Amino acid sequence: MRCLAIRSRHRLPTKAPRLCTCGRTVQAGARCICAATRKATSDRRRPSAAARGYDAAWSKARATHLARHPYCACGERATLVDHIVSIRKAPHRRLDPTNFESMCARCHGRKTARVDGSFGRSRDVDSSDL
Repeated sequence: MRCLAIRSRHRLPTKAPRLCTCGRTVQAGARCICAATRKATSDRRRPSAAARGYDAAWSKARATHLARHPYCACGERATLVDHIVSIRKAPHRRLDPTNFESMCARCHGRKTARVDGSFGRSRDVDSSDL
């Protein structure tokens, strides 16, 4: 029994440190300072939510849609409202309820990765084409 007690006090890390793109070693689960700086710079350049079309009118339309359509197609409770045709491609349909789809976070992430190419890479594919 004594051996087990000693082992439990001297645990080895479950994941090895990784190498950041800048060359620094980063502990598992931590972010490198350069990644945080890169994200902050990117966030400063990004337009505000209102400038991207997510204003008070959108919040009201979103709440109304989720009240009427509370479930995702997979059966889970919906927490997001997605534009079927993106507002970049059809800005006039930004508040069109026929262009809304209630989704859970998991399905929304999958759809975004499939349509947008994930990680912001454009695929030039519309979700209505899929």
